[in-house]
Amino acid sequence: MAPRTKPVAQSSNQSKAKRSTNAADYQFLPRPLAAMAKRFADGHEIEPHTHERDQLVYSLTGVMRVRTTSEAWIVPPDRAVYLPSQTVHAISMRGDVEMRTLYISRDAHDDLPSAPAVLEVSPLLRELVLALIDEPVIYDEQGRAGAVAFLILAEIAKAQRLSLVVPMPRDARLLRLCSALLDDPASRLTLDNWVDTAGASARTLARLFEAELGMSFSTWRQRVRFHNALEAIVAGEPIARIAERNGYRSASAFSSAFRKAMGQAPSSLRVEAES
Repeated sequence: MAPRTKPVAQSSNQSKAKRSTNAADYQFLPRPLAAMAKRFADGHEIEPHTHERDQLVYSLTGVMRVRTTSEAWIVPPDRAVYLPSQTVHAISMRGDVEMRTLYISRDAHDDLPSAPAVLEVSPLLRELVLALIDEPVIYDEQGRAGAVAFLILAEIAKAQRLSLVVPMPRDARLLRLCSALLDDPASRLTLDNWVDTAGASARTLARLFEAELGMSFSTWRQRVRFHNALEAIVAGEPIARIAERNGYRSASAFSSAFRKAMGQAPSSLRVEAES
């Protein structure tokens, strides 16, 4: 959990270069919004933690894997995860990540998400966040920065919610299996092969998948594989190659299954990455 210490107020002429990269410095500011920019190397892991404020986190480059106690997401560039305050979450980086984070007062807007969600970051929202980062941390609420902050909140409130989510179980036995598959989505092990790792029979594991996650083992694994494919899609790999690696005979078959499971076509995820 972020320390409950209040930061020292900053003068209005402080620049982007002096902006803190410590999340604790943004939790108690006398402004409804605070913007932080931070770079992470490929493979960096942020351990489970919470914040006093709501958080909108997304990357300009690279892919993030975000996990809460009940869900996981793979987030390509220009998608964002919204996390209400006190949500326990961990983040891992795939590729060099240029992270942009907003810390938002819970009462800053009436229509902020009340549960974790993946949001589409519109071109306008992206530019507004970058603009706010160029303003002082303690910005002039009556000036340009105040107007930018107001528009950011309006854009978040209307942003499209996306179905880029992998549900995670609470049962410790099933969680061991699911965590291992998140680390190795290409694994072809059957439920019978996971018995020793999970500490439960294949029949019990199958029942837990339906009871806790509302889907079969194979359906859950497929969703994990589609999330894993996001990294290759964003990186620009040919869809045919990605389809073959995930066990599909053609790019069209993969695209159709991907759209059904994820709510959007693979090509739609590539548009923003290439723009």
